[in-house]
Amino acid sequence: MGGTDTLALAARLFHEAFAAQMRGRLDEAVQLYRRSLDAFPTAEAHTFLGWTYSFQGLLDEAIGECRKAIAVDPAFGNPYNDIGAYLFELGRYEEAIPWLEKAKRAPRYDAPHYPRFNLGRAYVALEMYSRALAEFEEALALQPDFPAAQHAASAIRRQLN
Repeated sequence: MGGTDTLALAARLFHEAFAAQMRGRLDEAVQLYRRSLDAFPTAEAHTFLGWTYSFQGLLDEAIGECRKAIAVDPAFGNPYNDIGAYLFELGRYEEAIPWLEKAKRAPRYDAPHYPRFNLGRAYVALEMYSRALAEFEEALALQPDFPAAQHAASAIRRQLN
């Protein structure tokens, strides 16, 4: 198979994997993402395979896939944010912060409000409310209609007053 055919196959398998994931067919999604990666490794496929693993409660595996995604494309912001979010879920708040900071600085990231929101959550967990509020406000500056950030910022403002 030529380069274009390989890329087309990888893209088709990725889209099939995503569709399976969205239907809740996680084992099928894992297999399809792996086949996509076998055809042509991309940061997106590693990241989304990690996301699927997170749905299965396999957070260490999810973090591993995100690390692979970063190795493929260090400019892609999603895996940095996802590692931070998975570490947060594991209660490893301080360890999550540098990953979320890297996500904020990533040059290729379509949803830059997420790492700011997740940083705010980490700071709340660490009882660093002023820093949390600043992150939630940054998230809202980027995405004003982000209900979770609106609620979190309001709750902290009430607590700080």
